[in-house]
Amino acid sequence: MDQLHKRFSDEQLKDLLRRYLANELDRRHIQQMLCIQKRQFFKLLKEYRKNPDKFSIQYSRTSQTRIDPEIEKNVLKELKETKKLIDHKAIPVRYYNYSFIQKEIVRRYEQAVSTSTVMRCAKEYGFYLARSKTKQVHDRQVITNHVGELVQHDASIHLWSPWAKEKWVLITSIDDYSRLILYALLVLRESTWAHILALEEIFTKFGLPLKFYADSHAIFRFVRGRDELHYKHHVMTDEVSPQWKQVLEDCQVEVIYALSPQAKGKIERPYQWLQDHVVRLCARENVKTIEPANQILFNEVSQYNHRWVHSTTKEIPMLRYQRALKENKSVFRPFVVPPPYQSTKDIFCLRMDRVVDNYRSISVNNLPIKFNHAPMLETVQLRIHPDLKTGLSEVRFWYKKKLLDVQQIKTELLLPVHF
Repeated sequence: MDQLHKRFSDEQLKDLLRRYLANELDRRHIQQMLCIQKRQFFKLLKEYRKNPDKFSIQYSRTSQTRIDPEIEKNVLKELKETKKLIDHKAIPVRYYNYSFIQKEIVRRYEQAVSTSTVMRCAKEYGFYLARSKTKQVHDRQVITNHVGELVQHDASIHLWSPWAKEKWVLITSIDDYSRLILYALLVLRESTWAHILALEEIFTKFGLPLKFYADSHAIFRFVRGRDELHYKHHVMTDEVSPQWKQVLEDCQVEVIYALSPQAKGKIERPYQWLQDHVVRLCARENVKTIEPANQILFNEVSQYNHRWVHSTTKEIPMLRYQRALKENKSVFRPFVVPPPYQSTKDIFCLRMDRVVDNYRSISVNNLPIKFNHAPMLETVQLRIHPDLKTGLSEVRFWYKKKLLDVQQIKTELLLPVHF
């Protein structure tokens, strides 16, 4: 039903109220004609009695229809900056984030503005892109009942800043139950060692989960016909364990593999959230190197874990994680170095097997290495722990579950290709 002032003029309403006061019309009859309730009728009658000549039901809006010109100027400035990111083909930003722009206006310019106002300005000046409705929706259901029951792990390569000269790789792990981001780091390039370091931080900080969930990337899984140099009929998929998987096997953590990006929807959404925020902030801060980009990443992960309510769980991830611990709903196991190994460097490492020759030495990339207690013509395992800062690797020589020797060797001599 239209508003009263749109259906009746002032003169029509005055005539009805005058005739009511003269006992010419019944109140109920007038209410039916006006389609109003008893309370509204007497409110109108009261106003009419105060001043019949000036009585009017017409009104004009007193609220400001336009935002402050200075605020509008800053909103347009932010929208233009976002458009540059959207137009940049290598930047993973495809839409305007009006909520992000609203927060930036408050933070950077200390001006109060609502998200709806930002959206109105965007539509008025042509800074609006409708989101696709045909995209397949991921399953948002929490499928686990405990923290540590399933950890999802993935990596994504993008140009994270328009000012950077190269793409970086974001490595992230997330707990399925709490949606807590357990690990997030930008690295210059994706490697087995980078993913092993991620495992080391997660396991030593949070404990050993029940299962680890990853895609079928060569770092995580051997697939016959894709990863082998020469076809061997007796070597099938998963019959060879990549270095990363061997770490999980030593820790007795089960690995399961996603067969499609849709199956990894729970970690893809935090990626999109981090991707969107980190890229926009890197652009605004003129970030050119990976160190300040990582600082922005750490701040955003902290916001995600400690302040933002997750859209699926309706809880802040850290609070949900802590509540699960208090309620004994955790299957994380404390990390301990499994015997006979003596150090975390024996677990979180790169491995290679070599046969000792008659001179009690082995060869790695044509580099002869002698070590103590070397058993002739026997196979020994080298467990190599590189130190990226010093450029040295600690090589631990193992034979039949016994540590024979420990040496420091230049990493570039042991691992000439990127590891």
